[in-house]
Parts: sequence; structure tokens; C-alpha cells
Amino acid sequence: MDCIHLTGIRCYGYTGYLPEEQSLGQWFEVDVKLWLDISSAAKTDAIADTLDYRSVISTIQNLVKTAKFALLEKLAGTIAESILQQSDRVTQVQVIVTKPAAPIPDFAGKISIELTRTKSHL
Repeated sequence: MDCIHLTGIRCYGYTGYLPEEQSLGQWFEVDVKLWLDISSAAKTDAIADTLDYRSVISTIQNLVKTAKFALLEKLAGTIAESILQQSDRVTQVQVIVTKPAAPIPDFAGKISIELTRTKSHL
């Protein structure tokens, strides 16, 4: 199966367990891997034969900007479900949501949630 990678989708959002995270917000980074058959597009060079990934990026940006979830797990799952519901072509999606500056004392690392979903999860 073929795969499209969309990486480094950076958005400001309001998902987080602490009340301050849901009111002040913070930056998130999202990477997705989309499994679909792109063999026709490889032959025809026509966007109609593939996935217009601008719509996927827009969906992700909108969800991150407007959602107010407590958990990254919920945000990642919602992104995956939305992509699978919106596209008949995508059979499987992997989503990685990263919080680059989590408000945890004495922690300078990143926190990421990675999940993979298929159409059968819907």
C-alpha cells in the first residue's frame, strides 16, 4: 500500500489537562501518515486520482485550533477519525501529536502520542 506523509503541521491549540492549557493554549505539532492507493495518480499526474492533502492539513489545523480536550490521546483520536471519515481513499492513518513545551516542572522534553487507525475502527 502507498503512503503520504504530512509532517510538521504546527498549530496553536487549547488541549491540555490543566485549566491554564485550555484557556491560554500552547503550540502543537502534528504528523500524519496516510495509507491509500496512489498508483493511478502516479500514472495520470491528476490530482483527482489521489488525495488533495491540503484538505487534510486544513482539517488538522481546524481541530487543533478549536478543540478543548483534556488529553492528547483524545485529540489524536479525533484527528484520525476525522481523516478516515472525510476520505474514501484513505484506508489507514497514523497520527502523531506532539506537545513541544508541556507545562511540567523540570521537564524540557516533548510529549507525543502516536496512534494508528483503520476504517474498521470507525
